[in-house]
Amino acid sequence: MKFPFVRSLLATLFLAAGVAHAADEASVKKNLESFLNAPAVDSVKKTPYGNLYEVVLKSGELLYTDSGVSFIIDGSLIDAKTRKNVTQARMAQLMKIDFNTLPLDHAIKQVRGNGKRVIATFEDPNCGYCKRLAKDMQGLKDATVYTFLYPILSPDSTEKSKNIWCAKDRAGAWNDWMTAAKAPPAAAANCDTSAIERNVALGQKLKVSGTPTIFTADGNRLPGAVPLAQLEQAMTQATGGK
Repeated sequence: MKFPFVRSLLATLFLAAGVAHAADEASVKKNLESFLNAPAVDSVKKTPYGNLYEVVLKSGELLYTDSGVSFIIDGSLIDAKTRKNVTQARMAQLMKIDFNTLPLDHAIKQVRGNGKRVIATFEDPNCGYCKRLAKDMQGLKDATVYTFLYPILSPDSTEKSKNIWCAKDRAGAWNDWMTAAKAPPAAAANCDTSAIERNVALGQKLKVSGTPTIFTADGNRLPGAVPLAQLEQAMTQATGGK
């Protein structure tokens, strides 16, 4: 026996619940932005944990609050049953990118061995951790590395980036400076360095707040100068373990 009125009632209840849910999220956003005194909220999402709402800020930070924004939690949410760090997993998801959309022609390309494993890095030539990474990556095998010059530390970083980009051998100039402190010659006046400005805009869009930042081929983000063994493992995982 069919009861169309029951199905209609259930559909109405589900729709009403969805509208109420959306209204709650909109209210959380409005109240939190009022508290922050800025339009800083990117998204609000109800979590399955108590009355907690996940709030993603436009800066990339992740917070938790309740429906009335009576408190704000800035820290990790741990699932007591699975022992999973929910915040860490969610941040990894939020920070993931579509690697195929990167404008690789704006990066310095280096191929080692068969070049099968691919990564992209955002680096500042005056970044000490970037220099350490550059030295470590001298031992990287069977990889293609795309380095996006990302001068965010000082005006001198921009100048050095332009000189490296305009060098006849960009990869050689980059490695000479990063591993041996051999400065590249001054860029020619007619050299087009607009790619560097576009890199800075791209990095800001991708919320790259520090250097080095590494992206593996599957879009996962590795912030900082990670140990070579960790980088090797991430690159291998990105290619399906091959």
